[in-house]
Amino acid sequence: MRQGIGSDPRIGYHFLYPGVGYGGSCFPKDVKALQHTATELGQPLALLAAVEAVNDAQKRVLVDKIVARLSGDLAGRRIALWGLAFKPNTDDMREAPARVIVEALAERGATVVAYDPVAMDEARRVFGAAPHLAYAASPLAACDGADALVVVTEWQEFRSPDFDEIRRRLRTPLVFDGRNVFTPADVRAAGLEYFGIGRGRS
Repeated sequence: MRQGIGSDPRIGYHFLYPGVGYGGSCFPKDVKALQHTATELGQPLALLAAVEAVNDAQKRVLVDKIVARLSGDLAGRRIALWGLAFKPNTDDMREAPARVIVEALAERGATVVAYDPVAMDEARRVFGAAPHLAYAASPLAACDGADALVVVTEWQEFRSPDFDEIRRRLRTPLVFDGRNVFTPADVRAAGLEYFGIGRGRS
């Protein structure tokens, strides 16, 4: 589907990647504003309502994958999370998928240890003194003793990690790649179990 839509030069491939949903200050607000205006004019836009519903659900896809793989019990689990901002090169966490993912994991009893190159101060403001959330000094430090690594934001520095070192640091060799930044074969070659978005397990 991506190949077909992206082959139209008016659209292109640049933003057609599966993931854990969109966030930020603009797109969510614009979708809501268009829906509101259309409804006021007596022309509700079912497509935009569906877009919003799918995006909300997509933010929970990784959590569902984690819960399924760990047999539903996250009590006492430690989850390493890479990326807090809604996209790379910003500290903006408005409507960020990470917010939903952190809270959903905490509701199931997990502790999250997060790293983001620039958004950790903003995360401290957003989450406050949350007992279920800690911050790591580096991506690899977040993995120490964790039951899984979860990638939420596609920062450039996350794209070519030392998978062997990640395997050594994780307690359970699980990687949940919410932006498909890794090549599955590379991850598995290091002895890690890989879960992406829309890639299945093959």
